[in-house]
Amino acid sequence: MLICIPDISGFTQFMSETDNELNSKVIPSLLNEIIYSNEIGLRVSEIEGDAVLFYKRGELPKLKDLIRQCKYFYTQFYKQLRKLEIKHQHKSGSKSIPKTLGLKIILHYSEEIDSVQIGKHIKLIGEDVIVAHRLLKNDIKTDEYLLFSSNLLDEYNTKDLDSKLYWDDIKKGKDVYEHIGEIKYTYIDLTTLLDT
Repeated sequence: MLICIPDISGFTQFMSETDNELNSKVIPSLLNEIIYSNEIGLRVSEIEGDAVLFYKRGELPKLKDLIRQCKYFYTQFYKQLRKLEIKHQHKSGSKSIPKTLGLKIILHYSEEIDSVQIGKHIKLIGEDVIVAHRLLKNDIKTDEYLLFSSNLLDEYNTKDLDSKLYWDDIKKGKDVYEHIGEIKYTYIDLTTLLDT
């Protein structure tokens, strides 16, 4: 199962620095934009305060399609940020919308994730769901990036890692998490997409 978590960075700071009226309009609008930007059939498991937990069963999408989807999440997110800044320009805190908020995306894969239905919702369970969430807490120095777990990249042939798919340097990292151990990943800065 593929797990994809687009997560709004700067969320806590934004929530603490703006009034409830503004953040109750901005954050849901951004989460909706992420959900409606899904073009590869990802399913929503949960909408968390600052993130969407998507999943996809069965055959993985081609790597270039997955990367294209993540780029689309990011560029649409920024288009929506700009619209929201203009729409709410007369409200206190509107200038902090594009300065504070950003997007990071975690991609992970596991064959050991189960799902259970709770009401109308599908809840993902298993250690690798925890791993995907823990990957949001890492030592990457930038706030906006696309992160591929080593589990996910192991599912693709290395010839698929064509530099034409990427817009910036690919970097490697690893972190050690309590009860889980070391997790390796590859990541790329998303902010340079805004320059293209």
